[in-house]
Amino acid sequence: MARIETPRRVRGTQDIFGDDQRRFAYVLATFERVRHLYCFGRVDLPVFEATEVFARSIGETTDVVSKEMYSFPDRGGDSLTLRPEFTAGIARAFLTEGWQQYAPLKITTSGAVFRYERPQKGRYRQFHQIDAEILGAAEPAADVELLVMADQLLRELGIADGVTLQLNTLGDAETREAWRAGLVAHFEAHRGELSEDSLTRLDKNPMRILDSKDPRDRPIADAAPDIDAYLTPEARAFFDAVTAGLDAAGVAWTRNARLVRGLDYYRHTAFEFVTDRLGAQGTVLAGGRYDGLVESLGGAPTPGVGWAAGVERLAMLLDEPAAPTIDAVVVPMGAAAEARALGLVAELRRAGVAVDMAYKGKMKQRLAKADALGARHALIIGDDELAAGVATVKTLASGDQRQVAFAALAEALR
Repeated sequence: MARIETPRRVRGTQDIFGDDQRRFAYVLATFERVRHLYCFGRVDLPVFEATEVFARSIGETTDVVSKEMYSFPDRGGDSLTLRPEFTAGIARAFLTEGWQQYAPLKITTSGAVFRYERPQKGRYRQFHQIDAEILGAAEPAADVELLVMADQLLRELGIADGVTLQLNTLGDAETREAWRAGLVAHFEAHRGELSEDSLTRLDKNPMRILDSKDPRDRPIADAAPDIDAYLTPEARAFFDAVTAGLDAAGVAWTRNARLVRGLDYYRHTAFEFVTDRLGAQGTVLAGGRYDGLVESLGGAPTPGVGWAAGVERLAMLLDEPAAPTIDAVVVPMGAAAEARALGLVAELRRAGVAVDMAYKGKMKQRLAKADALGARHALIIGDDELAAGVATVKTLASGDQRQVAFAALAEALR
């Protein structure tokens, strides 16, 4: 008989288990706790959208759209795409579900996202993000709230040390138009020295040249004019209000005048929380203001600001997770005790007690299982205990034993 080959895990995906899963779950649980403190609601979105949602919102000239999206025709002939990020889907839902009535809308979400990239440490083709957005608030206070929320999340995760908030302004529409013209003039003067990719960007998206990693581009990009020379009084006042708010909230920040977002609908605040603890993958949380996004999807002009963070990258920065613990493991000895233990386990779980049952092996092996599960107690039930209606409760840390009536076990363990 031919050997059946076992299917392999798809490249760039992961099976999250054990300590890795505990880190992963801790990030999500902490995010849920913090978003509740900031009075953000929760939304869950489809994993796939019409391809045009991402092509129009992320931008067809970006690497995400042109190289990284998982797009496919469905059986009806429609082009669908697995979400590469959350903001575009939230903006689409804001329009199609009539959420304008709730503006300013403060919402969060989390889940899997998909990008076709070269897998490496901390980077997967299916990975996971947490995401926070405020739609319908044009005030700098919204930017401040999201930044303070992100800072508190990192603090509560215990990873704020060694993480720096880098902040920049992209100005208003007038500022961006003037800065773009200045950048085009600067890069045109060096057209013959630019890389092929940057020449393409020069025609379509000149701000993205500032992000170029090509050694040929770096001296030219570094010499490009900063946005500060083009800021309108209104744009400067907005940025000053954001930085003053962060100072008032006790959130440390540093200016990075080269931090940009290439698409035209981005406005004002752009930010990244970065660390040197992850090698090249230094950004752990990033976002900005995108006042033109909803309009690009056919809606009325609607201000928006938000951020996203990779769960895997945050989890990599966590300290060793605490060993899992449970209240007790039930150890039945004999068929009659096992039958009673099944009911007892159900009763204890319904009473809010975390218990498992060890029903294989000798007593020593079963107690070893209880220890491995991090149980505080072992509940031993044999023929004598059945006859008396009690369980022998052994405290595993000390070895102390006492007998407790079945009906009183839940209270005793709590």
